[in-house]
Amino acid sequence: MTSSILELNKPAPLLEVEDLRVSFFNGTRVTDAVRGVSFTLGKEKLAIVGESGSGKSTVGRALLRLHPGSARITAKTLRFADTNLLEVSEATMRQVRGKRMSMIMQDPKYSLNPVVCVGDQIAEAYLAHHKVSRAEAKERVMTMLNVVRIRQPERVYGLYPHEVSGGQGQRIMIAMMLITGPELVIADEPTSALDVSVRLQVLAMLDDLVEERGLGLIFISHDINLVRSFCDRVLVMYAGRVVESIAACDLDNAQHPYTRGLLNALPDIAHRRATLPVMVRDPAWLDG
Repeated sequence: MTSSILELNKPAPLLEVEDLRVSFFNGTRVTDAVRGVSFTLGKEKLAIVGESGSGKSTVGRALLRLHPGSARITAKTLRFADTNLLEVSEATMRQVRGKRMSMIMQDPKYSLNPVVCVGDQIAEAYLAHHKVSRAEAKERVMTMLNVVRIRQPERVYGLYPHEVSGGQGQRIMIAMMLITGPELVIADEPTSALDVSVRLQVLAMLDDLVEERGLGLIFISHDINLVRSFCDRVLVMYAGRVVESIAACDLDNAQHPYTRGLLNALPDIAHRRATLPVMVRDPAWLDG
C-alpha cells in the first residue's frame, strides 16, 4: 500500500527515451550510430560518457532533431514533458528547441557567429522566443551575463567572438542557451576546450544554475573522472549502445568490463604504474 502511494506521488520524468535508434544513410551504406538507447531524466544531472564515436552527441542532437535529412530516428518512446518528439511538427519543434530545451555546444569558437558581437547573439536567442523590444532584450542579456559571472558585462556585450577568452566564450554560450529559461539543457563537452581552473569555475556555475532553476541536465563527456564528481547518474555508451547505467557515486563498483576498462585507464597519482593498461575489447559488447 505504502509503495503504491509513493509511486502515485512520484513526479513524472522530464524526459523519457525508450529504444532510441539513429541511422545515417550515404548511398547504399547505412551507419547505425545509436542502437536501442533507453533512459529517463528528472530534475537531475545525467552524464553520458564514452569514447569518441560512441554515439553520445548523436543522442543529444536526436532529442533536438538537429540531424540532417539523411538520418533516420526511431524510438518506442521519445517524450519531453508533454511533447511527443517523434510526432510534433517542425513548427512546434522550433518552439521547443531553444525555449524549452537547449544545447550548449562544446567549442564557442565554432558555435558563435564571428561577425556579430556576442551580446547581440545572446539577444537574438531571446528575441526568437519572446516578443519584446531590443532595448528590453539587451537588459535581459546584461542580467544573464551577470548570472554567468562575466566581468564588465557592458564591455563584453559589444565584443566579437575572437576578442573573448575561452572561458568567457563558454560562459557566453551558456548564457545564450539559458536566457530563454529552458527546462532541459544538453551540455556537449562544455569544458573540453578550457584549462583546469576555468573548467572548475564553469562546472561550479552550471551546478548552481541547475540547482537554482530546477533544470534537467544531460552532460555529455568523455571524461569519466569529471562526471564522477559532478553528475548524479552516468550512462556509459559503447558503439552506439548503453552498456551500463550507474549512480555516479558508485562508479568504482561498475560491473561492465568496458566501464572497468575506462576507469583502469585513468592515471592515478596515489598509485603509480609503469604503464597504463590498454583496453581489450570483446566483440560480444556490440550485441550483449
